[in-house]
Amino acid sequence: MGSINLEMNLRAIMASQTASFPSGATTPMQSETSASSMGTFAGAVLALENVHNLRDLGGLQSRDGRRVSAGRLFRSGNPAKASGADIARLRPLGLDLVIDFRASGEKSAEERGFAEHFNWLALPVMEGNMSMSDLLPRLRVSTPQDMVDFMLQVYRDFPVKHQSAFGRFMKEAEAGQTLLYHCSAGKDRTGFATFLLLSALDVVPETILANYLESNSWNQKLIQDLLVRLEALDVSPEAAMPLLEVRAEYLNASIQAIEQEWGGTTDFLREVLSVNVSRLQENYLEVDPG
Repeated sequence: MGSINLEMNLRAIMASQTASFPSGATTPMQSETSASSMGTFAGAVLALENVHNLRDLGGLQSRDGRRVSAGRLFRSGNPAKASGADIARLRPLGLDLVIDFRASGEKSAEERGFAEHFNWLALPVMEGNMSMSDLLPRLRVSTPQDMVDFMLQVYRDFPVKHQSAFGRFMKEAEAGQTLLYHCSAGKDRTGFATFLLLSALDVVPETILANYLESNSWNQKLIQDLLVRLEALDVSPEAAMPLLEVRAEYLNASIQAIEQEWGGTTDFLREVLSVNVSRLQENYLEVDPG
């Protein structure tokens, strides 16, 4: 992973990005100009009918100039309601495995058809906390700060309480498979999983943060639709927004929890999750042809 302290760099970047990109703002990877200024480029976005926030991590750059191989690692929101046209676009990706971080309460019977087309592995994170039936009562009585505090605790819990799920995810990547991994909106559990994966691939901190924050842009329509639905259920938009978007302070809460308990992400990956970092890099990093 290199001798540079990833956590210190990423937290410093987060502090500046929080000021530069306030809640709900577009992200620094959204345009070619800003991406170029960061010395990297975002992976391709696949626009599907019923699957949101689907992105290829290919092209993201590591510290030593190598790039993540295209067409090997995909992150997304829930793909289970993919249309026939969506399935037709997903099949050529050659996915070995689709990893689902959602809990059972977030799923529905109509999703079963998706499993007929893809090898689908359930690795539930936040069982009982992220289904709408559990969240609605909380949202109705919460202030915006209450929901920020809730999300900060969710992120603190990721590395502490959900090592089994995220460890299995990293082991599937260590096996060199072509993966699509997701949760409901593809932003929190998927965002933390991506942080772990890109950290193991030694991707530069600016890119890790930018990839994380991109969910605010790619989920804009989903967020607006959910705000309308939630307002009809007596939930204020102000209380809902901390739940529906990603913020730099959320990911920083995970990083701080890792630092406090294990000293840093490098030790967490290698000693707690038993990740073979060198093998991961051999699987997914390619030499930059430039």
